[in-house]
Amino acid sequence: KVCPDVITWNAAIIACDKGDQWQQALGLFVEMHLTEVQPSVVSWSASVSACERKGQWQQALSLFREMPLRKVCPNVISCSAAVSACEKGGQWQQALCLFNEMPVRRLCPDVIIYSAAVSACEKG
Repeated sequence: KVCPDVITWNAAIIACDKGDQWQQALGLFVEMHLTEVQPSVVSWSASVSACERKGQWQQALSLFREMPLRKVCPNVISCSAAVSACEKGGQWQQALCLFNEMPVRRLCPDVIIYSAAVSACEKG
């Protein structure tokens, strides 16, 4: 029997994300937790991104906030997806809060995050 490793799980989650199957991506992410495979920052980021793409800002934010509790350090990609999710959901305060937390997390904002933060302020 072949057991999937973290790379296999990540590939499946990312494929679902890219295929607009956010619920399937989250289902795989939840299923991954039930195995002995520890989700990586890529697993978490892909799951946050899947929620962001489909406008599920609350779920994206919840996953992002859970990362440190599970001893996974958010990276620029997961933070960008969370900021974008809040921006798309009209949650400009949340988007700015996440943006302002970046230095504390020792993350350097990139052009995508700056763009999402500015767009969130325009909508707010």
